[in-house]
Amino acid sequence: MSATSTAGASAARAANSKPLEILARAGFVGYGLVHLLFAWLALQIAFGRPADDGDQSGALRTLAAQPLGGFLVGAIGVGLLAMAIWQAFEAVGGHREYRGRERVVERLTSVGRTLVYGYFAWTAYQVVQQANSSSADKQQAMTEELMSSTGGRLLVGLAGLALAGLGAGLVWYGAVKKFERHLKTGEMSPQTRKLARRLGVAGYVAKGVAYGIAGLLVLTAALNYDPDRARGLDAALHTLREQAYGSILLTLVALGIAAFAVFCVVQARYRKV
Repeated sequence: MSATSTAGASAARAANSKPLEILARAGFVGYGLVHLLFAWLALQIAFGRPADDGDQSGALRTLAAQPLGGFLVGAIGVGLLAMAIWQAFEAVGGHREYRGRERVVERLTSVGRTLVYGYFAWTAYQVVQQANSSSADKQQAMTEELMSSTGGRLLVGLAGLALAGLGAGLVWYGAVKKFERHLKTGEMSPQTRKLARRLGVAGYVAKGVAYGIAGLLVLTAALNYDPDRARGLDAALHTLREQAYGSILLTLVALGIAAFAVFCVVQARYRKV
């Protein structure tokens, strides 16, 4: 057996360890709570009320400000870290039920999930450590710095295209119900499966719309040399509210994100881990 095959087999065994599975499933619950708070912040923006950053880091800071909030954010961070480790193992040696190009796509998707879960775990750690700087401010500052360097605007533009592409991908992923392949649908009752399908579609489409708008804003920032627009999801939600019928549209997005939060809880029980 080659060294690559051996490493892949070892990673697959590690990904299937029971303690990691328990932590990852708990992580889905925490991930759902973060998105529920994110939806609440989006609703506050929709109705013109002051709110923290309209993104996941703002949601974590909102939670940390509550009684026992620091402990809960820390627990969520541990769960998210477990999810990142699980997906890293999946990227190296998982998805063996697929073949050829399909397995490659699934493993590359696991790489992306590793980065996303790892980023949110790091954000949770920063919140617990009281690193109170806004993630939106950080994104804006980083964009300003990049734009001042040679080729920086090109990099920012490419990042915007990638983010917009992610948004489109999430919309497609939800619309075609691709998420069902990762659920233990055979263990669900017909009613639970129907509920999971509806929550997944609404949740992924809503997230895709938010990320897509954020990506277009970052791209616009690069084209027009306007770093103020490069504030990620927070800017996307505020921009959506400024449109005709924006409050209604943003409310629908918030409800979709709340649906994704509930879908995360469904995944905690039925996700193939």
